Amino acid sequence: MDRRLDGIRILVTRPRERAEELCFLLEDEGAEVLSLPLLELHPPEDPRPLASAAEHVQRYHWVVFASPSAVEAFLEALRLAGTLDRLSRVKLAAVGPRTARAVEGFGLKVEAEPHEGTGAALFTALRDVLGPDDDVLLPAAEEGRRELEDGLRDLGVRVTRVTAYRSTPAAVDPEALAQLAASPPQVVLFASPRTAEAFVEGVGREPLAFAKVVAIGPTTATALTQLGIPVAAVAERPTPEALVDATVRAVHG
Repeated sequence: MDRRLDGIRILVTRPRERAEELCFLLEDEGAEVLSLPLLELHPPEDPRPLASAAEHVQRYHWVVFASPSAVEAFLEALRLAGTLDRLSRVKLAAVGPRTARAVEGFGLKVEAEPHEGTGAALFTALRDVLGPDDDVLLPAAEEGRRELEDGLRDLGVRVTRVTAYRSTPAAVDPEALAQLAASPPQVVLFASPRTAEAFVEGVGREPLAFAKVVAIGPTTATALTQLGIPVAAVAERPTPEALVDATVRAVHG
């Protein structure tokens, strides 16, 4: 079996309890993988707006999801409100295939999903199918980006944004830091701007000095560049498989 990443030391940065599929795929390619959790996900400090949106979900024409975590948080809010069945009356959109997969995992249909997993790309996909009288619900991270919301508002669409979850930096395991210092990674993967920021804040830039940095998409690549971190490769789609392919490009050119 030709394994494209044999012996390559790869650091996967992630929120807690995520990226298992990516780690398995990298290991199947022969990589030595260290997974470093950098973010903790929490419910919103004030759960009432999310609960109210779930209770009255049928009043919206579209629900737009920007991340798998938003999908999980909103579906749980629907379950608690006893209104899961009402979601069938609403059209659903997702930012990228990972988020669409999370929606479909609940047996739901995604009506709009751009090839490129960014809010700007989803805005482009939605702008021709939305009318000024449409109501759009956007369950999102408290600190999530605003370009999709702002674009929809500029069209005259009524947008209700509610905090579905929030992320805070996780305490970095001292053993993981010692492992990074003793055996620096050859490749570091980033799957979100927030994770890149948490890495610089909690770990520093030293492990990146001689590593090739790979981003899951253009938004994350831009965030890394703004942090002064050169990006060696960007995944063509925001999926674990495409991120593995981007890693191979970064390593082998």
